[in-house]
Amino acid sequence: MTTSSNTASRPGWQRGVLDALPLLGGYIPVAISFGLIASQAGFTALEATLISLLIYAGASQFLLVAMVASGAPLWLAVSMTLLVNVRHVVYAPNLVPDLTQSRAWPWLMHGLTDQIFALAHTRLAQLNHHDKLGWYTAASLVAWASWVLGTTLGAIAGDTLTQHWPLLDAVMPFALPALFLVLLAPRFSNRLWFYTLSVTIISAMVLALTLLKNAAIPLAAMAGGFTFYLLSRPHNKPEQTHAN
Repeated sequence: MTTSSNTASRPGWQRGVLDALPLLGGYIPVAISFGLIASQAGFTALEATLISLLIYAGASQFLLVAMVASGAPLWLAVSMTLLVNVRHVVYAPNLVPDLTQSRAWPWLMHGLTDQIFALAHTRLAQLNHHDKLGWYTAASLVAWASWVLGTTLGAIAGDTLTQHWPLLDAVMPFALPALFLVLLAPRFSNRLWFYTLSVTIISAMVLALTLLKNAAIPLAAMAGGFTFYLLSRPHNKPEQTHAN
């Protein structure tokens, strides 16, 4: 109880920093991996860093670098990058009910990654009105800075790191999926989300073993969304044990 009350009494920006720190365990290894791959594809350390600084798009950055390195037209590389990131269009509107009146929010949406959205979707509703902007600003800046610095490190010293610690090369690709799992784990205490996530995960695994493996993720997401819709209808809504 003392720890919880101390955390709740902190200014919004401090709570944002603390909430974002666990993300570094996933961001930095993956960013190092991106910096290394960009360097091996012929990008300079500065170019790789600028991609993370200005585009800041996670998986889309890997796609962009791969397409440019393979000689794909720039318009196609940019189009595919935007297509992969189209999911972000639905992120911000879902946060609107919990946002305050400020002209800073549109600029801060540059920092709205999948993980920051997951945190913000839970935390903003719990914060006082005057703490929300500070919390989001701090959390998104911590995540952004770790991604940029990780990219620079990977571009400059990625080869050296993997040569000295070969296990690092094998572990880095699993860092971001593991981070998503940590963010989703608390949802399993809610029956509605337990069924939804279970259907999504099982669908993805089954589809990945079939001829539809290239469409496994979107089809599994649709199956999960349909499950959520069916179970959340008033006459079908399961008992909530620990909402949010």
